[in-house]
Amino acid sequence: MLRKRFITAVIALALLLAVLFAAPAEIAEAVIALVILGGAWEWSRFLQTGSRALQFTYIIVAAALMTAFAGPLATHDVLVLQVALAWWLVAFGWCFFYPTSIPAAVRWASGILVLVPAYIALIELYRIGPHMLLFALLIVWAADMGAYFAGKAFGKVKLAPAISPGKTWEGVVGGLLLVVVLVVARSFVVESNLAAMIPFCLAVAAISIVGDLTVSMFKRTTGVKDSGSLFPGHGGILDRVDSVTAAAPLFALGVTWLGLS
Repeated sequence: MLRKRFITAVIALALLLAVLFAAPAEIAEAVIALVILGGAWEWSRFLQTGSRALQFTYIIVAAALMTAFAGPLATHDVLVLQVALAWWLVAFGWCFFYPTSIPAAVRWASGILVLVPAYIALIELYRIGPHMLLFALLIVWAADMGAYFAGKAFGKVKLAPAISPGKTWEGVVGGLLLVVVLVVARSFVVESNLAAMIPFCLAVAAISIVGDLTVSMFKRTTGVKDSGSLFPGHGGILDRVDSVTAAAPLFALGVTWLGLS
């Protein structure tokens, strides 16, 4: 399984780099949109409607909102990112009270709050520069990899056993430490204010964990192990971008609103 996950990750990374740095901007933005819409399709399974028509309706609504808030005439994208940040803070508190019942209407709205702001943030970061979007993804990946290996080696204290029994606080610390290493390493290539960047990137990494837990909470509530099977050994799109959906809005606010780089 580990070998399959590694091969899939290498292929996905190669395709991502090609899209970000070699493809025309129109193609790259279209791919980002397709990934998020694929996530919306997977999220529609959480609605448990049993109706393909309602699932397609969900995709159409998500696409319409993505176009409205990230199109050339959009003027409220920062406000949407701020709303997303507030949502993730609510989701963080929500995780402490799980298991809780989640009405269908809440599941419907939650998917929009997860996916539409993430799309806006990813597009904003790409337009700033593909390197900035890649750095945001590297923070999430570093937090995830550091958590995985530290958790395997030292994990004892469960982080959220009712949601994701495999995650530990030792893993969280390992993930955050690897993010610090990443930020310091980047400072040798890109001039950075480490006094601002380290705590900011740690906050981005921390909220990425909330994204992972939140999507896991919805999967567990609806009895879904993996959101899909698109990536062998990894699951579906949501399984790969759950952390990114939370991290991207905060990172985009930091580099645009706060002027960090």
